[in-house]
Amino acid sequence: MFETIRYDVKDGIAWLILNRPDKLNAFIAQMNREVKEAIKAASYDEQVRCIVITGEGRAFCSGQDLSEVDEHMDHGQVLREHYGPMIKQIRQCEKPIVAAVNGVAAGAGFSLALACDFRLMSERASFLNAFIHVGLIPDSGNLYYLTQLVGQSKAAELAILGEKVPATVAVAMGLANRLIPSETWDADVSAFAARLGALPTKAIGLIKRSLKATSELSFEDYHELEAQGQRTAGLTKDHGEGVNAFMQKRKPVFTGQ
Repeated sequence: MFETIRYDVKDGIAWLILNRPDKLNAFIAQMNREVKEAIKAASYDEQVRCIVITGEGRAFCSGQDLSEVDEHMDHGQVLREHYGPMIKQIRQCEKPIVAAVNGVAAGAGFSLALACDFRLMSERASFLNAFIHVGLIPDSGNLYYLTQLVGQSKAAELAILGEKVPATVAVAMGLANRLIPSETWDADVSAFAARLGALPTKAIGLIKRSLKATSELSFEDYHELEAQGQRTAGLTKDHGEGVNAFMQKRKPVFTGQ
């Protein structure tokens, strides 16, 4: 089905693996399309409770494949046709998405990681806002997410100086959620994904919706959205299971319904 990525669903987790290791998983238009299609498929698959994006080989994603770039390219149109739809599909997904950053995430690869809900980093991984080094601006939603995570001053530093951010520094500044040792990478990523997959999926979707609204709505409008969201959450089977489990002093078993 896919040629530039691998996609597999196992135990409720959708694994999306960027699969151009000889090119450090650099983006080509086909990969943009396939990532978008895989995220869309996972969004509609009722068996999927969590999505993990990672890279094959020693890199997460090195950004745009520069061998496809020429002086006549309309970079704006490339964003509109390829990167924008991919990032928008990720943003629209109401299931938790984890970027398992196994190696360098540079340029649009950094942007891809920023668009996810969680970023787990191998101790060998790093972030790099590489756009400045080829005379471009950060794209694919990069600065939109980056300023939310670290503020405008730090975002400006990362974008304009284009310095590599090692995994330890990324976690310390809030760019990543977890630093994972190389020797336990596979097990720890799988455990984190399984933990997310065992949570109330619909409540997570409503939380994601609410988080997006905090920067878009007035407090009054947000409060109404919050009330609507809580009503929806309160009608789910998982809410009933959570209450029953609390009363029965047992661990809840959520089904995502």
